[in-house]
Amino acid sequence: MNLAALRHRLHARPEVGLYLPETQRTVLSTLAGLDVEVSTGTALSSVTAVLRGRRRTGGPVVLLRTDLDALPVTETAAVPYKSTVDGVMHACGHDLHTAMLLGAVHRLAARADELAGDVLFCFQPGEEGHGGARTMLAEGLLNAAGRTPVAAYALHVFGDVVPHGVVATRPGPVMAGSDGMRVTVHGRGGHASTPHRAADPIPPACEMVTATQALVARGFDAYDPVVVTVGTIHAGTRRNIIPDSAELELSIRTFSTAAREAVLDRLTALYQGIAAAHGLTVTVSPIPVHPPTVNDDTEARLVLDTAADLFGTDRATALPHPLTASEDFAYLLREVPGAFVVLGAAPRGVAPADSPSNHAADVVFADDVLDDGADLLAELAVRRLASVGGAG
Repeated sequence: MNLAALRHRLHARPEVGLYLPETQRTVLSTLAGLDVEVSTGTALSSVTAVLRGRRRTGGPVVLLRTDLDALPVTETAAVPYKSTVDGVMHACGHDLHTAMLLGAVHRLAARADELAGDVLFCFQPGEEGHGGARTMLAEGLLNAAGRTPVAAYALHVFGDVVPHGVVATRPGPVMAGSDGMRVTVHGRGGHASTPHRAADPIPPACEMVTATQALVARGFDAYDPVVVTVGTIHAGTRRNIIPDSAELELSIRTFSTAAREAVLDRLTALYQGIAAAHGLTVTVSPIPVHPPTVNDDTEARLVLDTAADLFGTDRATALPHPLTASEDFAYLLREVPGAFVVLGAAPRGVAPADSPSNHAADVVFADDVLDDGADLLAELAVRRLASVGGAG
């Protein structure tokens, strides 16, 4: 199976969101002829496939997941398989992930006699902020094989995190939780020359920006970090008009459920207090995105041990700290122990510091990691099903 050709086909025809009909057809056609039980989603273009292991009927289930969707980015990299869809690009490597998981299906189908249980393959749309994982869970993903999985794994390529071909993960938090917050300060408009006759929302909004940084710096444990960025601030239309309202939008990153809940509560109380001190009111609207992605310690160790056995100890490393990006695989890891895995995919010879980041219009990922990713996913399923206590 030529994974590079498959990846190029996916890359040239990217789709965004939950409805990915062409991508779904490619997945289904690549699964055709294999002895797997295939089903598709109702509210999204998802595909699930179940491979029944023949070594042990009714054994445990392991879930392997990939994401299918692209981003609204215009590609600028000069690759021969460049996106043919205006304004859409696989800038986060999901085309590689999909090809790798399809490769793993083919590898495992050829080894069905070795499998001491079943493998559930999850092809998920809508990872890029569209709620795909939540929708698939609501549609019964975890029961697709008839039994809840004992472990779940997902692999993600990065150009700027670890060197080419290196597999990395860590126990505990591996990716940040992501939330937004919209804060609207309600004032009373008027003429700039008579501010005492109005209720200006801009000064309290500015106070909120500076007080946010003080709260984060002084109010949270440095070893359970919180990152808050005020990304937008909007108020007014002209210099001589006091506006009726001012609005802030925040990005919030956390690495634990406790910190996530605490920062949302404390920011809300802070903004309400500042508004009240100015005699104004405020509306605070949290915008949940993803919780923190938290690996199971045992599953993370299995990933690193397996990668070291397959590729050598120099290509398996523990991440020193979590990544500040977020991932909706977090929702699966709240239900099933598992691990989120990083694979270095910058072109050979390009150092991570010199590689464009994921989501960049000029990012290029290497084809020669595709077989490694497929091999790793397949071997994780084999080993986890064969492991002591594999029945969960």
